[in-house]
Parts: sequence; structure tokens; C-alpha cells
Amino acid sequence: MSIQFLGMIGHRLASEIIPASGPLFDKEYIARFARAHEEAGFDRILVGYWSDQPDGFLVTAHAAAHTSTLKFLLAHRPGFVAPTLAARKLASLDHLTDGRLAVHIISGGSDVEQRRDGDFLNKAERYARSDEFLTVLKQSLESSQPYDHQGAFYQAEQAFSAIKPLQKKLPVYFGGSSQEAIEVAARHADVFALWGEPLKGAEETVRNVRAAAAKQGREINFNISFRPILGKTEKEAWERAEHIRATAEKQLTESGFAFGKAKPQSVGAQRLLAAANEGDRLDKVLWTGVAKLVQGGYNSTALVGTPEQVSDALLEYYRLGIHSVLIRGFDPLNDAVEYGRELIPLTREKVAALSAADKRSA
Repeated sequence: MSIQFLGMIGHRLASEIIPASGPLFDKEYIARFARAHEEAGFDRILVGYWSDQPDGFLVTAHAAAHTSTLKFLLAHRPGFVAPTLAARKLASLDHLTDGRLAVHIISGGSDVEQRRDGDFLNKAERYARSDEFLTVLKQSLESSQPYDHQGAFYQAEQAFSAIKPLQKKLPVYFGGSSQEAIEVAARHADVFALWGEPLKGAEETVRNVRAAAAKQGREINFNISFRPILGKTEKEAWERAEHIRATAEKQLTESGFAFGKAKPQSVGAQRLLAAANEGDRLDKVLWTGVAKLVQGGYNSTALVGTPEQVSDALLEYYRLGIHSVLIRGFDPLNDAVEYGRELIPLTREKVAALSAADKRSA
């Protein structure tokens, strides 16, 4: 099986080491960023969701208008748009992108973040709502007849969407490391998304999610996220990592970041922080320097080394059954270009060789 590469685009230039600049909704940057991923050979790009940032539907539509083959993964939080309406919006966007859309359902790992948009459910309730949201969403996307729904969070009478996705089936990604997240993913997800854990933790998650999906009579694929830091030599790569850590710490300090704050509610974030507390360098090239700084608050673990070393590390995760990887850099646009030149083709070559060897041995 081939490996899929996902990237991530923002609506303006900014990162842990680059202060935000330009207009908040930078149309030119969005288009240029999307084209850079397409030219670099990425399969798909994630468009994120934040409670105070531009609308992802519109960012996706604009990026799609400036690309032709690149696919999109739109993050969406249930609770703010009815699933019947969300189905029509997603189906419409799938037509607009010529069938290049997938949706990443995010239940929300922070009460504070959710309440900014008026959502006061607790974490367990949010996952229960996501479960029901996906049930209704799929009915609207797939049903050829009107239907009724009476649930704990949503009610509808004679609901129907005249527009269906251009694709036969809109791919659904789902993330979260809690047991509630795994159970929802087992029922609904096509792809389960992990943050960049050490191999042992990733293997455990793959095993648990596969078992939960099997109980539902389903199979599921996996995606994992990393922040690769490349160098021409191993020494150069690690020097670059340390420079990124120092720069990120300075920028976070200047922004008033609360270092040493309580652990995030997200179980995935807690797992990242636990890994970071084990040490800076884990496995062969996994680096937790920035993950420790941000208290595991988001996908912030890095793979550090030469393209050869990082591609070898990705191959280890591929062997676990994780056949999709999201990579984004601390210098977002320039790193995407570098990945396309150095990392993506090399890793694809190694995966192809591994698959050929497996076929011969079979």
C-alpha cells in the first residue's frame, strides 16, 4: 500500500518561530501556500478550525480555486452548525473542489475554547454529540429519501439533502485518544488521526482502535502528524531544532504564554506531554522540545535528522499500519517546499521498495 502525505495550510504566515504578519485573511498567501503543497507532491492539506480565526470552508474554497489535483481535509467542530446543514455545505464544497474534499471531525479538547463559541457541554457530552452528529450527517449525505431523526442533541423531520457529494463517499477523519473518541471513530471514521507519539504509544493506539472498529464490523486507516526538521547532516538538523526551540520559547514568552500551566484536557495532549517528560529525544529521531514548551497542546513533536533518517523513521510508523502522515514545518511554506524536494519522494521510494519486497515474500 502506498503512503499518503498531508500538509496543513494557514490563512496567513505565522508559526511558533515566525510572528504573524500580513492581513488576517491573506488571499495571496493562501493561494501560494496551497500551490506550494501541490507542486511538492502532497496528496491532501488540512485546513484547521479555531474559535477566533477565519472560516475554514472559505479558506478551502479559495485554496481549491488555485489548485487542480491537491485534495483537502476540512476540520469541523460539531455543535455550531446543524448536521443537516453541515451535510449540504460539505456536499456543495465537494462539488466546488471537484471531489477533492474530506472532513476531519473535531469534538473539542478544551472547555475554554468551546465556550468562546457558546458551547458549554462537557467533554463526554461533546463526544456523544459528535457520535450523533455523524449519524445524522451520513444520513443526509447518503439517503435518497427524507428521514426523521429524534436524538439527544438533534431532531429533524423529513430531513433531506438534494445535493450529495461529488465523490461516492465523503471521507471522514476523526481524532482523539480518549476511550470515548476511539468508540466514536470505530463507528464512523474512515481514518483515525494520531498526534506524533513514540512508536510504542502509536502501536498501542493502532491496536486499540483496530479492535474497537472490528467490533463494529469495520476496518479503519490511520494518519499521524509530525513536524520534520531536516538538515544536510545530522548535526545541522539538531542545531536547527535547538534554534527552533530557543526562538519558539522567546516568542511564546513575548506573547504572554503561561508556561507550566495545568495539563490540557485532551488525552492526546496529555500523552504528548507524558512523552516529552520522558526526554527530549525518543526512539531514534523523535524530538519533544517544542511539545514540552506548549505543554502538549497540539501536534508539536518533530522528527529530526537528514532526509534519509527522517524517512527511515516514517517507515517505522508505516510498518505499524499507519499509511498516512501529516507533516508541517516550523517555517511553514519553505518547509513544505523542502519536504517536496527532499523527504516525500525518498519516503515514497522506500515504501514502494518495502511493498515490492512484501509481495515477493508472499
